Amino acid sequence: MKVDATEWIWLNEQAICSAQNLVEVSGLSNEELDDLIENGVIAPVDANAQPMSFPLRYVVVASMARRLRDDFELDRHGVTLAMTLMQRIEELELELNAARARLGHGRSNPG
Repeated sequence: MKVDATEWIWLNEQAICSAQNLVEVSGLSNEELDDLIENGVIAPVDANAQPMSFPLRYVVVASMARRLRDDFELDRHGVTLAMTLMQRIEELELELNAARARLGHGRSNPG
């Protein structure tokens, strides 16, 4: 399998990209990206700055949204809902793990 080096991206908290870059890399439409921004799934570095810029880690989020859209044939509202729910699940898992750590419990194995 040949991997094209132009697809490699170093994701870190300091690097930023434009909205247009997110659209191009992910395959989302401008409208789909706007919905994700409006619903807080993707947050700009500075909401008042024009043009908006985003932490580069949102390339992964936008790409996941596009895959969900394609795999489940979702409209843009469905994509936003799915991504919002996935984000909330991730937040709850982090809270649960933190609570377990405070109580001194590791991850329990069922059965």
